[in-house]
Amino acid sequence: MSTLIPPLIVIVGETASGKSGLAMELAKRFDGELICADSWTVYKGFDIGSAKPTATETAAVRHHLLDVADPADGYSAAIFQRMAQATIKDISARGKMPILVGGTGLYIDSVLFDYGFLPPPLAALRTELNALSLEELIVRCTTMGLDITGIDLHNKRRVIRLIENQGVRPSRTPARANTLVLGLQVPPDELRSRIESRVDDMIDRGLEHEACSLACKYGWDNEAMKGIGYAEWQGYAAGMQSIHETKDLIVAHTLNLAKRQRTWFKRNKSIQWLTDRDKLSEAVAETTTFLYK
Repeated sequence: MSTLIPPLIVIVGETASGKSGLAMELAKRFDGELICADSWTVYKGFDIGSAKPTATETAAVRHHLLDVADPADGYSAAIFQRMAQATIKDISARGKMPILVGGTGLYIDSVLFDYGFLPPPLAALRTELNALSLEELIVRCTTMGLDITGIDLHNKRRVIRLIENQGVRPSRTPARANTLVLGLQVPPDELRSRIESRVDDMIDRGLEHEACSLACKYGWDNEAMKGIGYAEWQGYAAGMQSIHETKDLIVAHTLNLAKRQRTWFKRNKSIQWLTDRDKLSEAVAETTTFLYK
């Protein structure tokens, strides 16, 4: 292993694939601390709907980059990258093993490939573009002659950023050295069952109250309120849908998210996908080989 770059373990996969549980077990076995790479657990107050680790879990294993952002101020992948890199350095300096875990692909890749992010957009242009529909934005990309290869054309924010930067994309370096990247996948039927059970549990624990309270505080148009598990409650709060319809929307949107996550991570050829039935034993073996080879 490289003596210049401290070792890093990364665990990725679709939502509800068991990443957090696996990361917890590896942290206990290899004296590690977790760095959460999730674009919603960074926000204070967004707890149930983001599947944020519980107090019991954070007491058992130290977690980093939870509750580091005020929803009123927003957050970005560039901010995450700076914080994550500083945290990796701090954990390593204390003789612990940094374990980066999450499903937000851009956050993960910003660290793995040391993205060079572009400057923030002009406020007036962002306002103008936000007022356009996704279809209108794609037409503008075509009119401007922008290369949309690799852009998620279902993600309005990604299309807006492409226009704002006039087609220029963040720079990236080769994959980080001295890094083990493990990936988790779940069969479709099992994934659906896990997601449905998790959403039921979230609702039982008070997701309705959490989402509506946060909407009263920040407004439905706040960027953090656009997350899955929160945005779906707007129709419910307006009396336009039942709680059962709201649950179905959350499940459907979560399944769509999982599909996008699978597509994103499959592009990274450095990921070692865990294939054994006993994922923990396989992950422990891979980690042991990585650290002590």
